[in-house]
Amino acid sequence: MFDGLQEILYTLRQNKLRTALTAFGVFWGIFMLMLLLGAGRGMQNGVYEDFGSDVLDFIVAYTGTTSVAYKGMGLGRQIQLTLDDVAALKQQVPGIRFIAAENQRNGIAIYYEQKNANFAVLGVPEEYFAVKEGIPFNVGRKMNRLDQQELRKVAVIGTVVAERLFGKEVDPINKDIRVNGVMMKVVGVFYDKSNRGRDSERVYIPQPTFQKMFGESNRIGAIWLRPELGVDGFELEKKVIEVLQRRHSVSPEDRRAIRSFNMAEPAKMVKGLFIGINSFIWFVGLGTLMAGIVGVSNIMIITVKERTREIGIRKAIGASPFSIVSTLLLESILVTSIAGYAGLVLGVGLIELISFGLNSVGAQMPYFKNPEINFQVAITAIVLLVVVGALAGLMPALRAAKIMPIEAMRAD
Repeated sequence: MFDGLQEILYTLRQNKLRTALTAFGVFWGIFMLMLLLGAGRGMQNGVYEDFGSDVLDFIVAYTGTTSVAYKGMGLGRQIQLTLDDVAALKQQVPGIRFIAAENQRNGIAIYYEQKNANFAVLGVPEEYFAVKEGIPFNVGRKMNRLDQQELRKVAVIGTVVAERLFGKEVDPINKDIRVNGVMMKVVGVFYDKSNRGRDSERVYIPQPTFQKMFGESNRIGAIWLRPELGVDGFELEKKVIEVLQRRHSVSPEDRRAIRSFNMAEPAKMVKGLFIGINSFIWFVGLGTLMAGIVGVSNIMIITVKERTREIGIRKAIGASPFSIVSTLLLESILVTSIAGYAGLVLGVGLIELISFGLNSVGAQMPYFKNPEINFQVAITAIVLLVVVGALAGLMPALRAAKIMPIEAMRAD
């Protein structure tokens, strides 16, 4: 084995320029593949970052005015959701994992000592944060069931609210703020990056407390829900709309009275888009890589032709076809693996350097964030490269093994 390796290295040194050019073709192919994959992942991270803190399977139902006359009722009728609708959906629609009502008032003055600012105040139950489980709470806690049952005057606030009212040096937990004239104790601080961080300009309070403060009775503004794992979110959305339409005497053809938004729809579109982009990246990258592999195959054909007499002499003195094939295959694999590994390391290193640079300077590029290479993909690319490199040298090696010694001695 060691003697065979020495022979291969001697052969490669005898043809330095040819070996270098062949290796560069392979190196450039895998290097460009890594750059393309890293850029594609950066685009994917940037687009999904734009989705914010929301999970990708939530559904929200809300209302408008009727646009179709139905059961003797005219157009322009305002539909109002209630807590009874939430109870009805729980009972009549199977497959709901979490469901929560939401009330919202915008532009409410929030006071802390001498500071004040206007923010949106939302009344939500405990289950709301199960629907929006992607919202991280940096400090403190979420609201719980006891807050709701005991009508506690507590609030969780966004990071923007905390900075404007308390500044960056003051811990807002257990501090009292005044919401619509009522003193509320801050129990948690969250950061919601949805709507490019604007959803952090919110104050959440228990829904019963909200209804009492603003006189909402059992009226609600929207219903948020998530399907059970394995349940088709689009079918669930249809069933929810059908139940609400029946309860509020809305025509099935009316698209304005009962509305909904299903996060799975844009998520599905984006996923399909990136499947296409990744397929294109692999097509271009592998095409570039194959150009280098073809170069390896051509070089091996030339090598076999140049060493025809040598191969004939080796066969005449007893060399087996296997030893000849294995020597030539090892030469092909050695060139492709070393050049490919170098391209992989440099490509990954450059992607990591770009990612580090962007994070260090705090650059915020639209639809591009944290370019990276998946380790599994990188290993797959190297294994694929070695296999293809072996195949590139296989045909010339088999041809060499079939050379008859007498024919080889006659070769020029």
